[in-house]
Amino acid sequence: MAKRSAYQQNVIRNYYRNRDTLAVQRLGELVTDLYLAEGKARERLWERVAAALESLEVPRKQIDHLVQSNDPELLARQVQQLLDQ
Repeated sequence: MAKRSAYQQNVIRNYYRNRDTLAVQRLGELVTDLYLAEGKARERLWERVAAALESLEVPRKQIDHLVQSNDPELLARQVQQLLDQ
């Protein structure tokens, strides 16, 4: 494994330190995309939403409910709750 410079180590450390914040921001972007998407594109977006929620350790039952509801507004409320934590 190649040695990393102090700068590279700092960048990597900061990324992992802020990973949850980045995931919540990405979910917010996906909410906007869901409002505009239709058909297969919307289905793919919901798959990405489910993966992002899993990485944030949201309970599987709650993820399934959000995906099955197919309601971006419900997801937006969930994102707001995550931001408030």
